[in-house]
Amino acid sequence: MNFIEKIKEQAKSNKKRIVLPESMDERVVLAAREVADEKLAEIIFIGRPTIDISLEGIEVIIPEEDARLEEFVQALYNLRKEKGMTEEEARNLLLTDYMYYACMLVKLGYADGVVSGACHSTANTLRPSLQIIKTKPGVKLVSSFFLMIVPNCEYGLNGTFIFADCGLEQNPTPDKLAAIAASSAESFQKLVGETPKVALLSHSTMGSASHADVDKVVEAYKIAKEEYPQYEIEGELQLDAAIVPSVAKSKAPESSVAGHANVLVFPDLDAGNIGYKLVQRLAKAEAYGPLTQGIAAPINDLSRGCSKEDIVGVIAITSVQAQE
Repeated sequence: MNFIEKIKEQAKSNKKRIVLPESMDERVVLAAREVADEKLAEIIFIGRPTIDISLEGIEVIIPEEDARLEEFVQALYNLRKEKGMTEEEARNLLLTDYMYYACMLVKLGYADGVVSGACHSTANTLRPSLQIIKTKPGVKLVSSFFLMIVPNCEYGLNGTFIFADCGLEQNPTPDKLAAIAASSAESFQKLVGETPKVALLSHSTMGSASHADVDKVVEAYKIAKEEYPQYEIEGELQLDAAIVPSVAKSKAPESSVAGHANVLVFPDLDAGNIGYKLVQRLAKAEAYGPLTQGIAAPINDLSRGCSKEDIVGVIAITSVQAQE
């Protein structure tokens, strides 16, 4: 049984209520039908789907017809009034931006998680999440990751990796980079169920190059070792030293992570985004995400280039995250 099949089985064991605010996207609607048929989650659409498809077992909410609308208006107003939001502005947001309605369903306990982003930007997905659901207690920042499943791959955990951050933090400071490493280790542990081995990636391995960009990763490693000693985190490592045992022996022989890394933390968003897309397209890897970590409830983004199968996988992962 491959990774995503295991995730699906776990999702079925304790079905959660997952909101899909993009009922206007055909891929999302077809994915929702498959999720409902496989009983991976209880699906809630915001808005009536624009394609003709059976909605058996799927809840459809039309915001202007929902008896809870005024409850949501008051709750959103109370959350945002110190930022200058009026009741009328709250009502307008809930009626015109379905991501706000989805987040209110989660905030008030009517749903367990949200999947969006197939036809909206990451900002459109995350802005309402951060305004309404906010960060998880004790977490320094919200970041994102991709679960990468690389076929016929001997590296990582039989081809299973987490890549971070590939969708949110543009140029993280050393402190943020260390926090991303820790959050990604936790995500790997919870979703994959195995010990994370985290590599802080660079164009340098253990001092082989000198540059301010290298210094940032070295400082992130020092912070991670001090603040997150429960995880195996190593850096700075070049990609080959991180995942190839023979290269690790010559470049980083003292490291327990080098040659065995299954969580790859990129130094900035450019590297992370390029890296995951290269692996996805050239190695024909399954790429699930960008999944968020650090929000108080599972709110997950989708790549706008996602397939129906990608969406099914992300819904299943979101359901498993909600089981916590």
